[in-house]
Amino acid sequence: MPQLNLTTVINAPLQRVFDLSRSIDLHKISTQQSREEVIAGVTTGLINCHETVTWQAKHLGKTRQFTSKIMEMNKPAYFVDEMIMGDFKKFRHEHYFKTAKNGTLVIDIVQFESPYAFIGRMVNRFYLSRYLEKLLVQRNSVIKEYAETNKWKAILL
Repeated sequence: MPQLNLTTVINAPLQRVFDLSRSIDLHKISTQQSREEVIAGVTTGLINCHETVTWQAKHLGKTRQFTSKIMEMNKPAYFVDEMIMGDFKKFRHEHYFKTAKNGTLVIDIVQFESPYAFIGRMVNRFYLSRYLEKLLVQRNSVIKEYAETNKWKAILL
């Protein structure tokens, strides 16, 4: 099963970065290129343990729906979301937060499995891994931008 590992340093307090990372409103901002919209579950604010959100967006030329549930959360150290409905056979995203010298270290671990056996493995290897990593880097750059400036106040206050 493919796994993505991404580490991001954000020069902001741990709690702020943790909360921005689970903000539905900031997620909408970070995914404007695919016009993601919430169609069910938590639609605004901060998502919490055992809550779900369903997103609808255009990815890879097709409108798709993806429902994830926060399966685990230990504020402000980590949370885990997993797909409970969508195109993947499996999708799990672990978010870890650690205090660092100049702010917060964010560690993302994403495990996913596409359907369609051999064809799915080829799509993962030659396209989907890079596509998902690009989305994750974009999302983290928006979190970083908001956390390191006063923009976070528009989301969390």
